[in-house]
Order: sequence, then structure tokens, then C-alpha cells
Amino acid sequence: MTRPFTRRRTAALALVVGAGIALVPAASAFGANGLSGPIDLGAATTFGALGASTLTNTGPSTISTDIGVSPGTSITGFPPGLYGGTLHQTDAVAVQAQTDLTTAYNVAASLTPTTGGLSDLAGLSLSPGVYAGPTLSLTGDVTLAGTADSVWVFQTESTLVTASASRILLTGGASSCNVFWQVGSSATLGTASQFVGTIMADQSITATTAATIQGRLLASTGAVTLDSNVITGPTDCTDGTDTVVTTSPTITSPAPTATAVVGTPYTSTVTASGTPTATYTVTSGALPAGLTLNPTTGAITGTPTTPGSYTFTVTASNGTLPNAAAVYEVEVSPAAVVVTPETPGAPGVPGTPGTPGAPVAALLAATGTDMLPLVALGGGLLGFGVLLMVFRTVSRRRASE
Repeated sequence: MTRPFTRRRTAALALVVGAGIALVPAASAFGANGLSGPIDLGAATTFGALGASTLTNTGPSTISTDIGVSPGTSITGFPPGLYGGTLHQTDAVAVQAQTDLTTAYNVAASLTPTTGGLSDLAGLSLSPGVYAGPTLSLTGDVTLAGTADSVWVFQTESTLVTASASRILLTGGASSCNVFWQVGSSATLGTASQFVGTIMADQSITATTAATIQGRLLASTGAVTLDSNVITGPTDCTDGTDTVVTTSPTITSPAPTATAVVGTPYTSTVTASGTPTATYTVTSGALPAGLTLNPTTGAITGTPTTPGSYTFTVTASNGTLPNAAAVYEVEVSPAAVVVTPETPGAPGVPGTPGTPGAPVAALLAATGTDMLPLVALGGGLLGFGVLLMVFRTVSRRRASE
């Protein structure tokens, strides 16, 4: 009794596993957001320093571009501070800049980190990507290695603090145009530190004595406070208006229809979310013979030709990692046997034969006639006739004797 029990358990396990494979997408099918270029700052692009409550300066700070405040009205310390652009004190430009800053901040916050869990960036050499940590600090030098088109986004849930004399170094043609810091609370730049990039702080930004910035200091709800600083606004930057926040694909459709029949047209569609639109490929296994996958629509169509169990993986990709993949199983059954019964002819004319080789049971089922009683009756009559012949022969012999 052991072998039948083992086989039953094996069969049951196979059914459970097969059902799980057919219905559950692979674990890699989750979404991520990426950026196709620099973050679009909109009207905030022209500002070197933009406060929300106040903009305050001490000492001979120099800002090469616009300065402003909104919705607050207080701007102090200019002069002795100097600016090379326009002062926008709660005017329409400052209002729009704050609106666009909020949009840019949210875009930066929505991106999926390339690397997470960071704290002190000192000593690192970072390729383009999205980097995140609960808090971020810089106690020494960090190098950003890339090209003029490379983009870095740094996310911190709370504060950004750089130490005195810390530095951000650009190599390989990397540009301050494309470095962005999304700060969940406030940022503080240490004395004589050399900072690169645009800070978008939810609250306040403080640049302590002699800190230099290649970029922008933009505060959403708090103050920007300066002290003898030099802020050089990025130049020759692309405006970011063509930038698209891309989203990696996630398979959203149920598993394709799990059963098919040889000779019967089949259709089922795999769909996925994501920006841009995903394309579809079979990356392992094979579709049932006779079926094809449309790479644009995800439709699996065709007429199966060969029975069997087929397991295959469909991967959706749109250029933003990770790709989404799901494993499916489709069972193709043989085609049903169709039988044409014999057609009786007119008297003296042969009828039309039925389908050659058709099973008798199928033929009888097709005609709707149950022949078993007729066969039994014929057999009984035949046996009765044989007995009569035997009895007659024996009677003749006795008479002749």
C-alpha cells in the first residue's frame, strides 16, 4: 500500500505546485521609479537662494543668480550681501518658484533608491543614481564620478549636515546642474565646506561662515540663512522640462487561461503597469506549439497543435529596472474525436459509410441508437434456431432406425 499512497501524494504535490506557478507572479515583479534626466525645477531654476519664511544674510555673501522669499516677506542683509540676478520679494515669480519647488521635491522623494541605508558619505566615490538614508552627513570628501549628462539624487528622511571643510568633488565632466538633495527636514552646511548641488529642504537651510555652494539653496517652509557665503548658480544646464519620471513595470493581469485544446483557437493577455509602456518576451520555457506572444500588447494567441503541459516565463520590461517576470503553466488537451455516422441510401443504393476507424461507442452515441438489446435478441434467436436443427436431426435418425 506504500507505493500507491506515495504516488497519490506526489501527484497532489505536483498539482499544488503547478497551480501556484500558474497563478502567482515571480517575486521580482515589483515597481520602482527612475529619472530620465535632471529634475525640472521650473521657476525655481533661476534662484540661488529661495526662502519660505525669511531670507537672511550676514557678511559679504555673493549670489550669482536670483534671490527671493515667499510666502514670507522678510529679506535682510542685502547689502552687504550681493546678488547678480533679481530680488523677488513675495512677487508672482517667487510664488511660482515655491509651487514648482514643491513639485520638484515630490518628484525627488518618489524615486526608488539605487542604494539605501546610507549615513556618512565621506570617502565614497558614487556613480550616477539615487542614494538614500534616514539622515545624511558628510565629514570629509565624497566624489561624484560621471559625465555631463549624469544625474545624482540624494534623499534623506531627516537632516543633511556637512562638516567644516568637507568637499563634494566632481570628476569625468559631471555637472552641478544634475546633483539634487531632497531633505526631509533641514540642512546645515559646515564652515568653509564646499558643497555641490541643489538643496530642496522641506524646512530650513543654514550655510555657516564661508561655506561655498555650486548650486541652489531652496527652502519649502522655513528660512534660508547665509553667512559670508558664495553661491554660484549652475550654468548651461538643460531645463529638465523633457524629464520623465519612469516607473518600472509590475504585472497586473491574472495568469493566462490555464487550459487549451488542440485545434481550438486560444487567446489570453498579459498586462503590466509602468512608464513608459512595457514590452513582453518569453524569457524561459516555451509557449504551447502553435501559440505566439505579441511583444507590444502581451496577447498570447494562436491555435495549439500539440497536447502537453507547457511552463514558461513572461518578462515585462520598459528600460527602468527591475523588470517584472511571472511563471505560467498551460495544459493543452487533445482534440475531441468527431464521428460522422453512416447515412442510409435509398432501396438498392449503398449508404454513405461513416468515419473510417471511428470508435463503435462514438458511432452509436452519434446515431442515438442503443444496439445492446438488439444484439442480445439476435443472439437468442440464433441459439434457438441451432437447437431446433439439432432436435430435427436426432428425430430423423431415430425414425430411420
